[in-house]
Amino acid sequence: MSNSSSKTQLPHVALFPSSGLGHLIVFVRLAASLVKQKFQVTLITGYPLVSDAESKFLAHFLSAFPQVISKDFHLLPHDPSTAKSDSYKDPFFLQFEAIRRSSPLLSPLLSSLSPPLSAFISDIFLSSTFIPITAHLHLPNYILFPSCANMLSLAAYFPSLVNITEEINIPEEINIPGLSTKISKSWIPPLILDVTHPFAIQFLENGKKLVECNGILMNTFDSLETETLKALNEGKVINGFPPVIPIGPVLPCEFEKQVSSFTWLDDQPDGSVVYICFGSRTALSREQLRELGDGLVKSECRFLWILKDKKVDKEDVAEIDEVLGKGFVESVKDKGLVIKGWVDQGGILSHRAVGGFVSHAGWNSVTEAIWHGVPILAWPQGGDQKMCAAVVRRFGLGLWVDSWDWNGGELVKGEDIGKAIKELMGDENLKLQVTNTKEEARKAVADGGSSQNNLLKLRKELEICI
Repeated sequence: MSNSSSKTQLPHVALFPSSGLGHLIVFVRLAASLVKQKFQVTLITGYPLVSDAESKFLAHFLSAFPQVISKDFHLLPHDPSTAKSDSYKDPFFLQFEAIRRSSPLLSPLLSSLSPPLSAFISDIFLSSTFIPITAHLHLPNYILFPSCANMLSLAAYFPSLVNITEEINIPEEINIPGLSTKISKSWIPPLILDVTHPFAIQFLENGKKLVECNGILMNTFDSLETETLKALNEGKVINGFPPVIPIGPVLPCEFEKQVSSFTWLDDQPDGSVVYICFGSRTALSREQLRELGDGLVKSECRFLWILKDKKVDKEDVAEIDEVLGKGFVESVKDKGLVIKGWVDQGGILSHRAVGGFVSHAGWNSVTEAIWHGVPILAWPQGGDQKMCAAVVRRFGLGLWVDSWDWNGGELVKGEDIGKAIKELMGDENLKLQVTNTKEEARKAVADGGSSQNNLLKLRKELEICI
């Protein structure tokens, strides 16, 4: 800022995530970044939140950043017994719908904030609902897209695949304008392919509304997804598309590092441990978990496994012996550690002993692995994760066995899992490429880096509007 900055009011932005810990995490980390870049920040969250994990995470953030204004968006009641499909029984989808249903309450809330808002940053899942509201208020609306640019290109292009009779006509391979790589139909979540499904309807509506926002913030960086970002920003994917602004990697906050380190890791050789975690929402079947355990044994690698068999964010699983079979933990104690519950993932990935990461390829996890230079064995389980896994494979960030099924489909056998893990841990060229990408990521957010400059540019643009 200039020498007259003391006379200039800081731009005031409000952030509104949708539902689920994965979305809340990236919004909170962005909020922290904005505070450091001299923004005034208000964080609005649907009340009540879905899980204890979300509530605890939010409480820790607000304690660490008391300068952030917190606003509860009280959701209008709804009778869940009227659910029309299984998707409406998903607590996170119910939360999306509750926020949409309560959207008439948003305008007075935004208008009441002081000082007046310079911009509103909302979740992609809420864009079709919120953009008309902010347009009426003449308030700039930016979308925070919590996935890769690869997925954004699909979201932008998807409406063109739906004809006037509302039928989805998707070929086995999709050629998105401006991109040299094709997107396989098998990478697209099955729910999106059913045009009558509520999730597909939302995906289509949100994709159509993207062209009306002021810009799209991305947790990625210029040198990672260069071709896709260029195609989007040059209007090759969709003519008239708003600016796509890479601001990543969006880094974990200090308060997230509250879990003490595992002394077990300290006793392991450098780069010898494979870390296994499938994120906050993914739960493998018990049969698949036991095959994974067998695969870890067959890989002959040391491992740290975060066990989860429930679908709600970070809630406790059953007793480990009940899930994996009595005696498994004892039989692997010399080479492996199995735990359940919340962990400091960044702390684990940064540990010198960790040399590989078996992941569902959620974008938060991918960017954390990039930041710490840890190769990934991508095993997508749903949503955008195959699109993210394609980025992992294409740019040499890890491996992806795309024949492995997802969404609880065909069982992946332990022998195949073991071979893939052994390949991941032994690939020296892969480790070199990941190290190079790690350095590029750190340059992007350093002083003068592309992502930091993008945030500075955004602040200056919003200051003009004050």
